[in-house]
Amino acid sequence: MSAPSLDLVIDDLTSEGSGVGRSAEGRAIFVPRTIPGEEVRARLVKEKRSWARAELVEILTPGSDRRPPRCRLHHRCGGCQLQHITYARQVAWKADRIREALARIGGIEVGEIEVEPAPDEFGYRNRISFTLRRLGGARVVAGFRDRESAHRIVNVTDECLLPESGVIPAWTELRARWGQGAERLPSGAELRLTLRATDDGVVLVIEGGETGNTDVRDAGKLIEEIPALLAVWHRPEGETRALLLGGARTVDDRWFGEVLALESSAFLQVNREGAHAVHRAVLGELGDPAGQRIVDAYAGVAPWGRRLARHGARVIAIEFDDAAVRVARHEIPEGLEVWHGRVEEHLADALPADRVLLNPPRAGIAASVIDTLLASPVPRVIYVSCDPATLARDLARLAPGYEVRRVRGFDLFPQTAHVETVVTLEMRADGGTPSSTP
Repeated sequence: MSAPSLDLVIDDLTSEGSGVGRSAEGRAIFVPRTIPGEEVRARLVKEKRSWARAELVEILTPGSDRRPPRCRLHHRCGGCQLQHITYARQVAWKADRIREALARIGGIEVGEIEVEPAPDEFGYRNRISFTLRRLGGARVVAGFRDRESAHRIVNVTDECLLPESGVIPAWTELRARWGQGAERLPSGAELRLTLRATDDGVVLVIEGGETGNTDVRDAGKLIEEIPALLAVWHRPEGETRALLLGGARTVDDRWFGEVLALESSAFLQVNREGAHAVHRAVLGELGDPAGQRIVDAYAGVAPWGRRLARHGARVIAIEFDDAAVRVARHEIPEGLEVWHGRVEEHLADALPADRVLLNPPRAGIAASVIDTLLASPVPRVIYVSCDPATLARDLARLAPGYEVRRVRGFDLFPQTAHVETVVTLEMRADGGTPSSTP
């Protein structure tokens, strides 16, 4: 017997982009693909004491911000959470999300926040990852996780609208040539296939499974058969380093005026044009770099550090990833040092500094990094975050020594719930009081 349906008024969105309504008893009901202000009919699919998840059955009263999704897989695919919402409303909601997280988690009131829209709603991702699963009997499904169940894969051929123009043609060619049961790819029940566009073509990185001699030979031949492919890499299950199966070991790509010799795993923002807006904002907040000592923490391939060094700063870039360090050190400009290791291990040795730039992964910065910045206060810290919740947590921990001066958002991920935030912190007038993190 199917679960009963109930009528709800949607009054909010979760941080993952699902609509939120309330049952008659006050229990929160999460309904994906709905918008605040709508009245909907939904069917419960998972129930807990204080909340439940439901699937949309019918829109009784549509919201003014609703629009038809462009992708025909939107009703099933978990890749886009917000495609049914007008883009202007997406951007406004992301500003609300940043402000709410800072207030609720960090105790920081900042007033209105500007979120700069992406130059393009669609066709902006230079990197996209698909999951390939072998089902047996030479059957294969490859695409994105189902929005209702991560155990199911939604098959994707040419439907996805998010990648840059060269990615989907390379993907469809790869699908056509990987053989029955994807026999030309490394063995294994499930693989992760990432395609990254560069100035000259596409790089394929295969993660998972195992590689035998046949796999190496066949995967290498894909370079000859798919003109857009520049390189094929494989990181077998349990390994930390990728193996080059065919093509060029490094591929040049231009970022922020720098030509970077990229390897397989080097991280760069997925939105090339949006990243330029963040880059300009960060450089503006850092001020005139000439003569400054700047620490570029979680530096990646150090595009910021390289640019600052070329404009007269002495920069220490700290990065843990091996491949990113090799890229950062390639044709390194005068004034830039690249330290290989974790920020929490090296930041104290890099201080004092005039500026510190923090660009951590989604998990935010370690407690020991907070302690170091409180013990040796820096006149200005720029924090670039991809997660408002961990950003708010870290800003609260930094509050004994730093004040928030500016908060700006950037929509690098249209159609999804993600948002990039740039926060400028300045040392408190009394120099801050060293304190242990809560």
